[in-house]
Amino acid sequence: MFRNFLQLGFATVVVSILGACATAPAGPASSSIDPPQGERVMTLVASGVQTYSCEFDAQHHLGWVFRSPQATLFDMSGRAAVRHGAGPSWEAEDGSRIVGRVLAQRPSETSASIPQLLLEAHSSSGIGTLSAVRYVQRVHTVGGLMPAAPCSTEHEIGSSPYLADYVFYR
Repeated sequence: MFRNFLQLGFATVVVSILGACATAPAGPASSSIDPPQGERVMTLVASGVQTYSCEFDAQHHLGWVFRSPQATLFDMSGRAAVRHGAGPSWEAEDGSRIVGRVLAQRPSETSASIPQLLLEAHSSSGIGTLSAVRYVQRVHTVGGLMPAAPCSTEHEIGSSPYLADYVFYR
């Protein structure tokens, strides 16, 4: 009987651990980039580049300046679902589109990576996947910082690969 009790206890622990591993990844640790309210519509995984251009600053020194993202966002089955570009903007395969503005940011969980963001959709067009989206979170960022090599030619373009999760809320 004691042996059955131990087996039951061990099985319970194993099931609990497996259940914890199977749950969705935890959201951002801080509430600073949490949307004020809203229902999660979808989470997509982005793979792309952050594009920079070489420009003169006020002291007439050349340096990298952020230009725009260029990424494809994939759903959990690996299907391309949304294109992410300048604005920042997101356009779904169904033609719906939103343009966002940054409300808050915090450092990435990964060193040498672009910050995590909370953005608000301030304009939308088309009917479809993105038409009801009000907020977008960029979390779990990896990479994307300006190129490490200094630039030497005005208007030269540089890019840096990045990965991130984008969470869309209505």
